[in-house]
Amino acid sequence: MTTPRRRARHLVRRWWPVALAVPLGAAAGAGYAVVSHPSYAASAYVLVVPQNPGEAATATNFAQAYGRLAGQPQVLGVAAVETGHTRAQLESLVHGTTSPDAPMIEITGTGTRPQEAAQTADAVARSLVSFANTSSKDTSVRLVTLAPAAEPDKPTTPSAALDVAVGGAAGLLVGALVMMTRRRGEAAPPEAAEPVEAAEAPVEPTTPATPRPRGEQPPAADRAGQADEAGKTGQAEETEETEKMEKAEEAEKVEEAEGQPGKAAAAKNSAEEPPAKEKAAAGSGR
Repeated sequence: MTTPRRRARHLVRRWWPVALAVPLGAAAGAGYAVVSHPSYAASAYVLVVPQNPGEAATATNFAQAYGRLAGQPQVLGVAAVETGHTRAQLESLVHGTTSPDAPMIEITGTGTRPQEAAQTADAVARSLVSFANTSSKDTSVRLVTLAPAAEPDKPTTPSAALDVAVGGAAGLLVGALVMMTRRRGEAAPPEAAEPVEAAEAPVEPTTPATPRPRGEQPPAADRAGQADEAGKTGQAEETEETEKMEKAEEAEKVEEAEGQPGKAAAAKNSAEEPPAKEKAAAGSGR
């Protein structure tokens, strides 16, 4: 495989989450723009005029105050009767904005149709003018409609270009997160298996034995056999000694009855003496 193909394959392996998520996000944004309902916006402008010349600053301050009143129930109550909407609906459909250096108020109305948006903005603008002019003697300013609302040619939302761009950006973000997660998973070293400690067998206490020369030590099996034979021999010798003692006692009784105690005592002493084999075993053990 040539080097360009390898590079292309490496790039595909590394960047495929982003390459897949961005088109999907853009397609989702375009789908939203198609299925969502259009919304239109229209704006009417109201001007604050001072009654005394040279009070432009006062008119600007009152414009800020009346701009806040454009969404209040005092103004929306009259406009709701004219438009056929409820006051709660108008609160979500209308809002007013002002300029910090000009005595002008912008009333913006929204609706599902261009005519509805323009009618809503004009109704709220007329209601605001009527409400403000009832106290013009006290405020020394009057409100007049500068420009009525015009029907818009195209909807403000949805915007196909904006929705596609937002969907593509969301897809880019998701793809980048997936790619970072995959790279972290590949870079993480495998966890080393913990060594299992072998269970230690209990150590039985051993009786110290007398060391012997290496050439004289018999195997373990021979030592076990010798121990068994020694045990059997010891039992046989004890039985034989017991029998001799019994015979000697009987002979002693007979001699005493016949009047010859010396022979019985000698036989008893000979029975009590340990055999020669026992003496030899005792000497070797020592």
